[in-house]
Amino acid sequence: MSWFLPVMKGLHILSAVFWVGGMFFAYLVLRPSLLVLEPNQRMLVHTQVFRRFFRVVWHAMPLSIATGLAMVFVVFGGMGAVSPRVHTMMALGLVMGAIFAYIYFGPYKRFQRTTDKANMTASLDVIRKLIGVNLLLGVVTIVVGSIG
Repeated sequence: MSWFLPVMKGLHILSAVFWVGGMFFAYLVLRPSLLVLEPNQRMLVHTQVFRRFFRVVWHAMPLSIATGLAMVFVVFGGMGAVSPRVHTMMALGLVMGAIFAYIYFGPYKRFQRTTDKANMTASLDVIRKLIGVNLLLGVVTIVVGSIG
């Protein structure tokens, strides 16, 4: 079973990179770049980007949480046997997962269902702010995970 930890750790890190890296790209590169487009074109691009990005996150987020739990319970002997930084990473990851689920089932579903530009813009604003919060939490989680 010497393969288990490296495989779990590799999958865990890759899923975190895809999730947090995707938010970083969307928030700091893609969004500002879309400002050169007309508002209607921006909405079309957001529709395509969200559909693809959220599909990636629906795979990366549970994989990150599952591999983290697998390492804690299979390799390290449970939550009582791991350091406070692992508890911090787990808590932050679960909060990030909850925020993502809220984004997906709340403002993103409203964004998908409406054709009213004002409602779409309002949904986009909430999504943008919450992705910013999740990006910050993701960066903190990476820093916590990489020290020690």
